[in-house]
Amino acid sequence: MMDLHGRPHRRFNPLRREWVLVSPQRAERPWQGEIAPVEAPAGVSYDPACYLCPGNLRHSGERNPEYRSTFVFDNDFPALLPDTKPEHFECGDILIAEAESGICRVVCFSPDHSLSLARMSKQQIRASVDTLAAQFQELMSLPGIRHVQIFENRGEMMGCSNPHPHGQIWANQTVPDEVAQESAAMEQYRAARGTCLLCDYGVLEERLAERLVCENASFVAVVPFWAVWPFEILLVARRHAASIDALDGAERDDLASTLKRIGTRYDRLFGAPFPYTMGFHQGHFHAHYYPPLLRSASVRKFMVGYEMLAMPQRDLTPESAAERLRASIEDC
Repeated sequence: MMDLHGRPHRRFNPLRREWVLVSPQRAERPWQGEIAPVEAPAGVSYDPACYLCPGNLRHSGERNPEYRSTFVFDNDFPALLPDTKPEHFECGDILIAEAESGICRVVCFSPDHSLSLARMSKQQIRASVDTLAAQFQELMSLPGIRHVQIFENRGEMMGCSNPHPHGQIWANQTVPDEVAQESAAMEQYRAARGTCLLCDYGVLEERLAERLVCENASFVAVVPFWAVWPFEILLVARRHAASIDALDGAERDDLASTLKRIGTRYDRLFGAPFPYTMGFHQGHFHAHYYPPLLRSASVRKFMVGYEMLAMPQRDLTPESAAERLRASIEDC
């Protein structure tokens, strides 16, 4: 039997068709790296200086309504603009650029400045799921939009500029590389086997139970076999639902519950608010969580050296990470 827990090896990521180097023998090496301050959760339900709180003035000059549930608005500092004209630049078949149009929106999950998805009720999260599904359906119906990316950056460590509970939606005229790469891998798998890669993977992980974090009737959350980030999670729908708006009522309830359970486990792992980037991918509906924390609330993993020049690498095995997340107490 191959020793996946004590000897260096590489693991294949079938969604990206790439490899990651796993070096479990390095997990006990001493650490003398950066120690960052622990981020404290917001302590007030309303912050008069917060541009996302109800009733406050934003940079655009618009005033937020006194919203009581979710609130969506066009981003005041968008990365994509809807009125971008189609243009193409090329020089020597090497220097190539194309204009990219799109729409960027912000989704406030709650009017309460002090909350996070982990600390919101399942009913409040369900309202956010419904809002995201409606936004996805609306944006995908617009002419010229081919992909809608829903995501959340949580914590200053992940570049989040405001602690108010919120996420973002970027709608592109083209399909981004990460999504295109996953889609191509899944199409190749289906052509070869006649089944869905993520459907098969979810069943396999549930049977093995080594990397399982939590599950319910609609979703399975695992530290993927090929994980790059220490406590990375892949959330997979059991039913082959193409997109978030295709989830039925029970599945939306289960998604809300799972988002809360994952967030609670993360926060209690190191006893502090847990930073991450989380986003939904469609096709077979699933979510990726990419958290940077490595050993504590103040020690993070960096992509440097070998990882920037050769291939991703990790020391903590996905099995060990999943075991620690399973042991982290959650709010059901």
